[in-house]
Amino acid sequence: MSTADEQDLSPSERYADFRKGRKHPVLRGFRSLYDFPLDDFQVRGCEAIEEGRGVLVAAPTGSGKTIVGEFAVHLALETGRKCFYTTPIKALSNQKYNDLVARYGPEKVGLLTGDNVVNGEAPIVVMTTEVLRNMLYAGSRTLLGLGFVVMDEVHYLADRSRGAVWEEVIIHLSESVSVISLSATVSNAEEFGEWLATVRGDTDTIVEERRPVPLYQHVMVGRRLLDLFASSDVDAAAGFVKEGAPVNDELIKIARDDWASTRMRDRRSPRDRNRRATNKYNVGNGRRVWIPSRVDVIDRLDREGLLPAIVFIFSRVGCDAAVTQCLNANVRLTTPEERDEIYAFVQDACKSLPAADLEVLGYHDFLDGMTRGVAAHHAGMLPKFKECVEALFVRGLCKVVFATETLALGINMPARTVVIEKLDKWNGETHASITPGEYTQLTGRAGRRGLDVEGHGVVLWQPGINPREVAGLASTRTYPLRSSFRPSYNMAVNLVHQFGRSTSRELLEQSFAQFQADKAVVGLARQLRKSEEALAGYREAATCHLGDFMEYADLRRRINEAEKGASRARRADRREEALESLRHLKPGDVIQVPTGKFAGYAVVIDPAWSPDGPRPYVVTADRQARRLAMIDFPEPVVALGKLRIPKNFNGRNPQMRRDLASALRSRTHDLAPPPPGTSKQPARRDPARTHADDVVAGLRAELKAHPCHDCPEREDHARWAERYFKLDRDAQTLKRRVEQRTNTVARQFDRVCEVLTALDYLDGDSVTERGGRLRRIYSELDLVAAESMRLGLWDDLSPSGLAAALSTLVYESRRPDDASAPRIPGGEGVRDVIAEMVRLWGSLDALERDHKLDFLRQPDLGFAWVAYRWAEGDDLNSVLDASDMAAGDFVRNTKQLIDLAGQVADAAGDSPLRETAREVVKRLRRGAVVYSALED
Repeated sequence: MSTADEQDLSPSERYADFRKGRKHPVLRGFRSLYDFPLDDFQVRGCEAIEEGRGVLVAAPTGSGKTIVGEFAVHLALETGRKCFYTTPIKALSNQKYNDLVARYGPEKVGLLTGDNVVNGEAPIVVMTTEVLRNMLYAGSRTLLGLGFVVMDEVHYLADRSRGAVWEEVIIHLSESVSVISLSATVSNAEEFGEWLATVRGDTDTIVEERRPVPLYQHVMVGRRLLDLFASSDVDAAAGFVKEGAPVNDELIKIARDDWASTRMRDRRSPRDRNRRATNKYNVGNGRRVWIPSRVDVIDRLDREGLLPAIVFIFSRVGCDAAVTQCLNANVRLTTPEERDEIYAFVQDACKSLPAADLEVLGYHDFLDGMTRGVAAHHAGMLPKFKECVEALFVRGLCKVVFATETLALGINMPARTVVIEKLDKWNGETHASITPGEYTQLTGRAGRRGLDVEGHGVVLWQPGINPREVAGLASTRTYPLRSSFRPSYNMAVNLVHQFGRSTSRELLEQSFAQFQADKAVVGLARQLRKSEEALAGYREAATCHLGDFMEYADLRRRINEAEKGASRARRADRREEALESLRHLKPGDVIQVPTGKFAGYAVVIDPAWSPDGPRPYVVTADRQARRLAMIDFPEPVVALGKLRIPKNFNGRNPQMRRDLASALRSRTHDLAPPPPGTSKQPARRDPARTHADDVVAGLRAELKAHPCHDCPEREDHARWAERYFKLDRDAQTLKRRVEQRTNTVARQFDRVCEVLTALDYLDGDSVTERGGRLRRIYSELDLVAAESMRLGLWDDLSPSGLAAALSTLVYESRRPDDASAPRIPGGEGVRDVIAEMVRLWGSLDALERDHKLDFLRQPDLGFAWVAYRWAEGDDLNSVLDASDMAAGDFVRNTKQLIDLAGQVADAAGDSPLRETAREVVKRLRRGAVVYSALED
């Protein structure tokens, strides 16, 4: 607490603060590092850490929860221990590293991200969570002296592809390590905290729901900025709204008018619609509702003093197009002094970029936009450019950033205003509405603590928008954290190597995934217990003094089931007989349709036998021509006579139908119907039916011989026994549901181990030599990589060929159509090797299906040509031109390829493949791939 703050306290408050400071001396010194007082939830989190407990802090974006993590860093330095600060993405690791270096100096802070290794043995090391997981499996000496692990953005454990890493780390860290988990707001934080306490020991769960900076919600209609909520209450206006809060009536009216205008446009004549085509936004009452343009949005926000702003556009192309639109409209949001400062910063940051690459990277357009205060931010951009955007935005020099939702995932870029252009996005398969959790995460960027007195969330008007749905997104507080944990092949061999199979199984049962499954089982188990108690009561009520009545009741039940089975068999026989009788029908046969709407005499026009069953086309005595189905023939039919069908008969001709129906009535006038069940086919006696009848007869004899058969209270006992059997059936269903949810993770681990045992990677509790290689491969297609090494598929490849082959295991097309007709290098046998890898994946996929697993996706060939050419030394321009790939995507995919090549080198042992893989790393790490602020 600052001196000024202390002077504002009363004597009693100063004394209480002094007592608190004596109890938490490190926290008292830490608070002096900030020029603002800590919030209550931050203080509680820091106090718990200093008292030796772990914490889970769940708080809104921008609320300052990272201060709790920074206190763990401070406490580690003060007490001579190590602290690892983990993040989900490399960009956030780089950002946190720079923050901590600025405070504690470069000698005390290290960085480990896979791309960068800086001072790795420092007391404070920032790293991605995957790096820490790999260190735990490898038993790294760097873990010695570790006292604290901060898990920033821990809600990432819900991520489908990478979420398991967080749970692995939490489970495997030493008990002496305090875990500080920082999460965005989730509605089941207490459940997650309960799990952390179960696996980590004493853990405080601290939930903060209120934002430090109020958030006002708006909808922009044309150039008008309208409040989303109608309430004038401060809490409702500031984003602390309850579900069902009233919506601004004006927005409801605009939505109604918009809907009415759409209906009116649909009813206009084509000529009138063409005449009005240039005026898309007329509404029914004559007013105009405009979809705001991007330039209009920026102009309005600028005039209202609501910049800097982040405009979320769920499309990379859309983000780039928005910047181009601003440049074309001559938008300028910076002063001459700011432009000079931006120009100098970008020039200095990008000075390492070769001049030959500047044009292909779009550097000059990027610089032009930056100096005007406008930029894009998405995964397709060069990392160096994104770093410039982030740095200049934080400094207040970049005024508007058009971004995809990836910016909302951890990067520290708060704004005064957040704009959401549309409320749906492409999720990889289809366009889907954003969820309340995603909406909260995006708008949570609005409102800079210490700079803004309020933040603003703005949704742009779109045709068909429903203000009540927008209000639901803004007010819903139910977005639970769900585990995505599942054991992988690499995880299995590492666990068995360290702990053995049975202990590993027990460890996995501690996962959050199993914890959630077990909690869901609690209600089912309670129902099952009640059922079992009731069953005992029913059994007691059915007690008979003459013998075991439940045994007698079971005989009755078995007779009933056997009789039902015999009845079903008889019905099946009857259907077969009916089917066979229809098979023998011929055109002109006179039959009697036994039942249904068209029951009565009919003449067959076309028997229409097909693999799907008979559909005879007939004309009935009342002159209808209809196609019948099996449902009309519950019993066999016989031909009762014959009629001549005219050669050119047409069932659609009424006169022809009348003539044929008249002939049919004459033919059947004196005809007696056949006895039921008559058929040309001889009755068949099915041996199965004979056996069923014999079983029933035997059970009846056993029933009569049972002592309880003569009990005078037999039927009373039978009613209780019937209730028992009915409830027992329900209880067995409950039991199956409980078994399906219990030990689900452990059962999946068993299946993984069975696959690995079948491939000789595991032998009981031992990891084989093959398994030792798999331990070092962390790729999503880890087993395909290990099997390719075992089979020697890569042994004869050049470094460029190996780069192409490995790329198929890390690259994944953003959309299915991206992977159409991939270009593959043809020389050096690369094409044949990749074909073998795809065939290998096919055999492993079949093995997985046999064991009820589905881990391995098909190798993606879409990056093979690019990887090969880059390893061959082609320049950036030719590689990007040939691939039609964004620079950021190229850099990210190449870095992932470098990671895998390094893993292959480690796993290859003392073999030529090791040297080839190392050469791959050397060739790929050049040019745009290694541009990073940390390497300047």
